[in-house]
Amino acid sequence: MAEYKLELKGISKSFPGVKALDNVQLSIRPGTVHALMGENGAGKSTLMKCLFGIYKMDTGEILLDGEKVNINNPDEAMKHGIAMVHQELQPIPARTVAENLYLGRFPMKGFGPFKWIDHKKMYTDTRHWLDEVGMDFNEKALLGSLSIGQMQSVEIAKAVSQEAKVVILDEPTSSLSDNEVETLFRIMNDLRDKGVAMIYISHKMDEIKRIADDITIMRDGTYVGTWPAAEISMDEIITKMVGRELTNVYPQKNHKIEDEVVLEVKGVSSIHERSFQDVSFKLRKGEILGFGGLVGAQRTELMEGIFGIRGKSAGEIYVHGKKVETKNPKAAMKAGIGLITEDRRGNGIFGCLSIKDNVGISVYNKFLNAGFILNHKAINKVVDESIEKLRIKTPSPKELIQNLSGGNQQKVIVSRWLANDPDILIMDEPTRGIDVGAKHEIYEIMEDLAEQGKSIIMISSEMAELIGMSDRICVMCNGKLTGEIDAREEMTQENIMQFATQF
Repeated sequence: MAEYKLELKGISKSFPGVKALDNVQLSIRPGTVHALMGENGAGKSTLMKCLFGIYKMDTGEILLDGEKVNINNPDEAMKHGIAMVHQELQPIPARTVAENLYLGRFPMKGFGPFKWIDHKKMYTDTRHWLDEVGMDFNEKALLGSLSIGQMQSVEIAKAVSQEAKVVILDEPTSSLSDNEVETLFRIMNDLRDKGVAMIYISHKMDEIKRIADDITIMRDGTYVGTWPAAEISMDEIITKMVGRELTNVYPQKNHKIEDEVVLEVKGVSSIHERSFQDVSFKLRKGEILGFGGLVGAQRTELMEGIFGIRGKSAGEIYVHGKKVETKNPKAAMKAGIGLITEDRRGNGIFGCLSIKDNVGISVYNKFLNAGFILNHKAINKVVDESIEKLRIKTPSPKELIQNLSGGNQQKVIVSRWLANDPDILIMDEPTRGIDVGAKHEIYEIMEDLAEQGKSIIMISSEMAELIGMSDRICVMCNGKLTGEIDAREEMTQENIMQFATQF
């Protein structure tokens, strides 16, 4: 038996204007969880896409059980026993859970040319696989009716159902609740016991130290090294990832909160009974207001209601003491409200457009000559300043945003709203899927905005982030605002969880 289940040797990959991978290597032992770590833009996802056949590598070779294999597309990868749970979900919401799980490999019945999908087997098998991984939602439910976290769970079940020898998990817990994370780790331990090799990409240090056997670190498209997880500390991991020491994860709070109430929400309710109901809160000038709660608490839905994406059946919204009707996002933006959405791929970026267009789209109306001709010189200046300020890794503002790493895509979305200069910025999971170095940069931007007198609402599922960045924390449970914590000494995980579980 070969020492390594999977080996990648000398992998290089270039895109126009940038070398994404430069002579990278990776060796995975059977029956282990191998963490692949690095900042956003380090090349982790690109390396996995080369392995899975999504990208064609320029140089290098792939060995499975010591034998060289050629993988030209995902179908060939799956035939070789390699499965991948992607960071950016691409579900088909109008089809069922079972149809999404068996996409591209439907069970067939019949004879000769007369064959059709065996729906009974498909749904029976799906029920088996969902039970196998401890997921109790209906296999016949439309995938679009599930939360992002549940969709992520379906992808994990899909990988398990393929009985793969190698499973790639790219940020699998980014949308999962604590209970769902525990389920995932149980599944991973079961797979490890069966001899399956797993590549685990995550920025969550506590998860890495808990689940990983080995750790490989990449930086700027190159291989830094591989270490047993038990022999490397979190501080050493961070230093090797970013090439510098990060002494403080959260910036020092220098901003001052003023008495002026910039946003007041009074008794706002959704048109849907099971969503947010009778929610009231205030946001002051220069304040970072955190919103905590478990998956399903309706925090995202509430903010989308305030921004005009979701319908409201009752309640009032006041901005700077003036009542506003945010019936749609345009009205919300006019009132000085911005929203960075949770689902970056689904409703955050315009994948087929350039970085310039993704940043500039919120300010095109501000840079018009004669009322209808775009002032590209002024727009280019705004975009260039955004790229420099947020350290967006890109060869050019003309690069398609879909070619950037997840973290750099998130920076572009932040840049879009900074260019629009709203008084109130709602940030829904702003650091989801972002490495520790980029997180620190986002936190610094938030602090800078607060120092400028801007007001921020931050939804976060990370307790440490919620406590570390918030001046005050509102907690929701089942669509209700169940608690508010404003004293620093009372901002504890225990207090937040107590409010988050008040059913």
